[in-house]
Amino acid sequence: MLENPVMFDNPVQSPTPMSGLGLVPATTRTMTSEDFKTDQEARWCPGCGDYAILAAVQGLLPELGLARENMVFISGIGCSSRFPYYLNTYGMHSIHGRAPAIATGLAVSRPDLSVWVVTGDGDALSIGGNHLIHTLRRNVNLKILLFNNQIYGLTKGQYSPTSEAGKVTKSTPAGSVDRPLNPISLALGAEATFVARTIDSDREHLTGVLRAAAQHRGTALVEILQNCNIFNDGAFDPLKNPDSRGETTVRLQHGEPMLFGTTTRKGVRVSPRGGLEIVALDDMDSDSLLVHDVHQQDSSLAFMLSRLGDRPGGVTPLGVFRDVARPAYDDLVNEQIVEARAGGRAPDLSTVIAGNDTWLVGPQHD
Repeated sequence: MLENPVMFDNPVQSPTPMSGLGLVPATTRTMTSEDFKTDQEARWCPGCGDYAILAAVQGLLPELGLARENMVFISGIGCSSRFPYYLNTYGMHSIHGRAPAIATGLAVSRPDLSVWVVTGDGDALSIGGNHLIHTLRRNVNLKILLFNNQIYGLTKGQYSPTSEAGKVTKSTPAGSVDRPLNPISLALGAEATFVARTIDSDREHLTGVLRAAAQHRGTALVEILQNCNIFNDGAFDPLKNPDSRGETTVRLQHGEPMLFGTTTRKGVRVSPRGGLEIVALDDMDSDSLLVHDVHQQDSSLAFMLSRLGDRPGGVTPLGVFRDVARPAYDDLVNEQIVEARAGGRAPDLSTVIAGNDTWLVGPQHD
């Protein structure tokens, strides 16, 4: 724990150096993506979407105005979790599913750091599901990049929590009978304060979403739809193909009506029954369409939006679903520590260990 914890209003601002802690402020020279590349050869399968995500992250980091020593990337296990090797920052390739727990400890004890978690659909949503849920509900000041390729890639092609029903894999030769988990719905159900979805092959959109996540104070979860060209190639082709993406995706823009479509103009509106429905605009005014509001405190509409792609003939929203302000967990914890010390209520460690709830065990005490 820091001797004198400090809080920062904006996680992308450079912290003021603190005496005795050896913190390094943002460099005065202009940094580029090359400053964030290591001497390690990126080793994923040729054509993997992880390469595009890595390039986007390396391109974004110079914008944050932080020294590399003040950034930390923590990963779990999986193809995505090789990320810390390829970023010239501090990092840790940690334990399967436990990256959010480890990152929480770091964020609470070192509020001067910008802490990122890199994980995958198997790592985060299977063995790590419980850690992810509680990190989101606590609103720890972390940026979580969840790579979703709807398959277990590192272990050679088993179905994952996000694989579609009927998926034939090595572990489901007759087809999966599971209902797939929707990461965006899960995050919104856990009351995450920042939730977004983007795609690996759209560099501009990906960078814009990552930039918005970096500027958020609290837990920011970004689902990145990522192609595994070896074990699940083409899973997101309808969302990527220039001939189809206009009909299969809707780009979420704060303050803008939800419009999409190439040959036919379509939109999303609140139905008379209270849900969301997709409508053609030939027979109605666009004024009836839902206008996206990322800052709406009630997450009900955002949750309904997250389900639009799960229905037959549905459309997949891309962009920021929710971005609301709520005190960050690590800020609240450090405020308690400061208040306890200021009021003389913080006991020393020996007092805590040998408090009233301890007793001696041995023959002389029988």
